[in-house]
Amino acid sequence: MAKLAQTSIKYVVRAKFYANGVVEKPDIIGALFGQTEGLLGPDLDLRELQRTGKIGRIDVVNIKVEKGKTTGEIIIPSSLGSTESALIAAAIETIERIGPCDAEIKVEALEDLRTIKRKYITERAKDLLASLLSQVPDLNVLTEEILQAVRAGEITEYKGMPAGPDVATSEEVIFVEGRADVINLLKHGVKNAIAIGGTSINDEVVNLSKEKIVTVFLDGDRGGDLILKELQDMGAEIDYIARAPPGKEVEELTKKEVFKALRDRLPVNKKQIPVMEAKEEKTQKKQEPKKQQNGSIIKTKTSGKGELPEEVKNLVNEQLEEILGTRASAIFDENLQLLGRVPVKELANALKQVEKAYVVVTDGEVTSALLKVAESKGVKVVASTKKIPLKSRKITLIQG
Repeated sequence: MAKLAQTSIKYVVRAKFYANGVVEKPDIIGALFGQTEGLLGPDLDLRELQRTGKIGRIDVVNIKVEKGKTTGEIIIPSSLGSTESALIAAAIETIERIGPCDAEIKVEALEDLRTIKRKYITERAKDLLASLLSQVPDLNVLTEEILQAVRAGEITEYKGMPAGPDVATSEEVIFVEGRADVINLLKHGVKNAIAIGGTSINDEVVNLSKEKIVTVFLDGDRGGDLILKELQDMGAEIDYIARAPPGKEVEELTKKEVFKALRDRLPVNKKQIPVMEAKEEKTQKKQEPKKQQNGSIIKTKTSGKGELPEEVKNLVNEQLEEILGTRASAIFDENLQLLGRVPVKELANALKQVEKAYVVVTDGEVTSALLKVAESKGVKVVASTKKIPLKSRKITLIQG
């Protein structure tokens, strides 16, 4: 028997047979050839079609015998046209016996292999096109990359210090720690930054601070506080302080983070930026009341439920001063253990996620929505550095 090349097959006839007895593969093949012989004329005789290669090898698969009855599947590949293949498929359904047994053949499908191939081609073409399009960069991305490269190449020197090209002419300058910080700000379009060399600050930096409006852009770690302290000790005149997010350095900030930090800068003459203290310093300060710069103990205004325990008052006073100007919030449990610190804008969501919150101290406004969340979570004390115009029957409200 001839066997069609895989590439020449156009259609596949798939049929199931049911025999009322035990039959084997030769019985089924014999029935197909014998009972269709001459049925459609010599041009569509199965033996002749297989001899000329227009019908491929007929397969009988999945033969099962259960309780004296046999079932299985018949697969007939065809390179004939659709009409001739359909006639062959219909012809085999006329078979009524297989071997000595009554039988029935039912065609399940006449598959067009080209349709299957077309479906594969379409899906594959989609994947290839998507892959191709993903390799084409957006015009805005290309433009921004070019601008960043050009800006980064604009770094100059001002009296021996790495600086942006506008430091000499701008009325405002930004003090950063090192050259990498200046380069990162240049990439994002900030051209008036100057690297002051960490804690090795020279007199030129102090002189520059007296000539221009100065913003000190600090890293979000204790190193930034050391630079600030060095500047203050040397008599530099600082107008504003900006800080990178906690744990990040200026050189690794994204454009959004850079401009947010600069937009949220704080004037030095109004709010003192908190300095990250060593553990032993904090321990010592817990033993005495917190004081503001003028030496007076922080005064708080309390409203709500009755008198608070002394340890709660001390914690609140300490935290109010510690977070002043940081736009941060702190959450404590009933044992006055810190559950976490979050930005002011994320406080409500953080409260929804923590359990057993007892004291909340924030450097932001206490809104009715925030108060509602706090009441639902069982918070007993809410303190803020801002004025609290609200009242609560469940929560003691403290404003610094």
